[in-house]
Amino acid sequence: MTYDFDLLVIGGGSGGVRCARIAATLGARVAIAEERHWGGTCVNVGCVPKKLMVQAGEYAAHAEDAHGFGWHGAHPTHDWGAFMAAKDAEIRRLNRLYLTLLEGAGVAPFFARARFLDPHTVQVGENRVTAERIVIATGGTPAWPEIDNARLGIVSDDAFHLEEPPRRVTIVGGGYIGVEFACIFRNLGAEVNLLYRQALPLRGFDQDLRECLADALASEGIRLHPRALPHRLEALPDSERRLHLSDGSHVDSQRVFFAIGRVPNTQALGLERAGVAVTETGRIAVTAEHVTTQAHIYAIGDVSNRTNLTPVAIAEGHRLAERLFGREPRDWSFDPIPTAVFSTPPIGTCGRTEEDAARHGPVDIYIARFTPMRHVLSGRHRRSMMKLVVDSSTERVLGAHMIGDDAPEMMQAIGVAMNAGATKRDFDRTIGIHPTSAEEWVTMRVRTRTAGEARLETALQTPKI
Repeated sequence: MTYDFDLLVIGGGSGGVRCARIAATLGARVAIAEERHWGGTCVNVGCVPKKLMVQAGEYAAHAEDAHGFGWHGAHPTHDWGAFMAAKDAEIRRLNRLYLTLLEGAGVAPFFARARFLDPHTVQVGENRVTAERIVIATGGTPAWPEIDNARLGIVSDDAFHLEEPPRRVTIVGGGYIGVEFACIFRNLGAEVNLLYRQALPLRGFDQDLRECLADALASEGIRLHPRALPHRLEALPDSERRLHLSDGSHVDSQRVFFAIGRVPNTQALGLERAGVAVTETGRIAVTAEHVTTQAHIYAIGDVSNRTNLTPVAIAEGHRLAERLFGREPRDWSFDPIPTAVFSTPPIGTCGRTEEDAARHGPVDIYIARFTPMRHVLSGRHRRSMMKLVVDSSTERVLGAHMIGDDAPEMMQAIGVAMNAGATKRDFDRTIGIHPTSAEEWVTMRVRTRTAGEARLETALQTPKI
């Protein structure tokens, strides 16, 4: 059979665009369909605008901290409208850049919704398109809670288009989105309540990191509500909102922001017509090579049952295109994967948590806690914590975790070292850069504890030089 295209990519986010572009440069006839905006969640309602909002909020603290260094002057005021206009202009620039890259590579773009008609045929707007291979890269969308009047609240997509910042906001969800927006709005002057189901925020992260984050959030003036479950949302006079909780209590605020997770964009794709199966959570099940239940249909990025991070989706799309169209795939390491949470202060993490590593055998734990030099003079109560999880028998570094200024920037380099198989001895024999917070990574000599075995008393007293 002759097809219109060798490859059709459904979804113009970071992973889909990379896959389409690389495939086209390798000589394939490629089309891509996107119904909303080029660049997907990350560029438009995710990583990029969120980081700009984080940075916007940081400048107020910088101005306050300057007083400790001899700078004096009036406290600056924030122009939300000017900031949002600048943010939107940058997003439009990136939208154009993504489209320019696609067209420059020879990819045919379709600005329309796509849905399967059969395993090789897709309706894209008013066009019926056939393709030998199809990649689904439709990403995810914010989840809404199943409570009464939930739509009186907002989700993360809405937060990037508010006409004014909330004066008082209740955020439901202790994952990275909830934590980051709690810090963003707090730094912009809002009163913030943060509610989450567990005892600590950031489920799945290292326990020490979670405890330090909870202390840091409280120090920033964010009101924490652990083990809180929303029950229903009520509209009050003057556009106020009351969130009723399952224990009978309630929280009043101007906005209620639900950050309870994301769900895959698989609805209305017509996957059943293509014979593509999904998991119980709605994600597309794929093999290690991103193959779905149809051998010629693939899924990458957040729509699949793999790691949901933008750089991972980009790597998946790149490797898949190379594998499908004749080039030896570039070698990426997906274990460990460095990542960050842009909280206040930020978090950087790579590899296994202490809890996970200890289940597989004895591990040595090294922890440093300190006040960064900047805040000795600024007077701001902001502590940093660094932690290494080390295999007791091989001394290989299995996990690195940090909360503190510049943590994400440091963790990128730590990820390189860990992917290269660095040991604790490699860290110890590296000369530090002084005076920096980063030098603490190479000066943690005294073991804090050993996990995964019973001889803790001995381990606590045994330094490794």
